[in-house]
Amino acid sequence: MTIVELMPTLQALPRPDKLRLVQFLIGEIAREEDPGMFEPGASYAIWSPHDSYEAAATLQAMLKQEQGVQHG
Repeated sequence: MTIVELMPTLQALPRPDKLRLVQFLIGEIAREEDPGMFEPGASYAIWSPHDSYEAAATLQAMLKQEQGVQHG
């Protein structure tokens, strides 16, 4: 089946299915680029700024310094 044949069916999909399709295609492309990058079904830890008080304090200090330079 070609993309031309698929287009009408894809256009008729509801929005949630279109989003799942995009997610699927991105995953397929990523696996083709680097097959060992992610394993299907595996969990991966990600960094979050939540509870990063030191980082927040550093950013706040930098902002105050920048504001002082602009007004000074």
